[in-house]
Amino acid sequence: MKFTKMQGCGNDYVYVDGFKEKVEDPSAVARKVSDRHFGIGSDGLVMILPSETCDFRMRMFNADGSESEMCGNASRCVARYVYEEGLTAKKTITLETLAGEKEIKLNFCGDILENIRVDMGVPVLSPEKIPVHVPGTQIVNYPISILGTKYSFTAVSMGNPHAVFFVEDVGHFPLEMVGPMIENHIFFPNRTNVEFVEVMDRTHLKMRVWERGAGETLACGTGACATLVASVINGLSDRQATLDLKGGQLEIEWNAINQHVYMTGDAVRVFEGEISLS
Repeated sequence: MKFTKMQGCGNDYVYVDGFKEKVEDPSAVARKVSDRHFGIGSDGLVMILPSETCDFRMRMFNADGSESEMCGNASRCVARYVYEEGLTAKKTITLETLAGEKEIKLNFCGDILENIRVDMGVPVLSPEKIPVHVPGTQIVNYPISILGTKYSFTAVSMGNPHAVFFVEDVGHFPLEMVGPMIENHIFFPNRTNVEFVEVMDRTHLKMRVWERGAGETLACGTGACATLVASVINGLSDRQATLDLKGGQLEIEWNAINQHVYMTGDAVRVFEGEISLS
């Protein structure tokens, strides 16, 4: 199987061109290629496929083989791949995902690709649609107890579920211990992604993420979007902010007019290769 390794803000995936390659069991392949000792090493597998409703379709599988609805960082990489491989001449494409259709714009300065902007759509705040088994019309600053310590979270879906926690010192927060317990908490029937956020000022947030099915990763695009939404709802930030993640920075905007969230960041090719699936 031929593949391309790409990363967006350090969130790295193995990308397979479904126009050329056929993968019979993508869940098993995701587990194999994601292994950082015996495989290629990645946060998961992304399949780039034809679509009947959009320019392209993306299927994304976590490192544990579970399929996820959406990945913002991966969607930027898909856009760069299809443009550079000549699969499209468009600088604005539509991408079919399990979280719905996304519009992605490649921003150039002359011939140089500067960054890629994704319209992530309108955030979902209704608990039954996120889903989260907590009463109320919105879950804002809701208490939860983990290992005898009380925390509080705000629940947001960006096509996939997120629980956002605001903490004082995100760099020293025990994410490896707390993250998996929240991911698998009874509140979240489909499990959840978990963000821990330190507010630097109203336009600058620092975030670490425990991704559902992958553990701590260097970045999470949907998580960054959910974080900005949660910070606005809690009165902690403006509607546009820079988010510092372990893998780099993302610019996030929650538009006050159409309520869409926009994410802008990089997309980088790491290397091409071929691996035996036997």
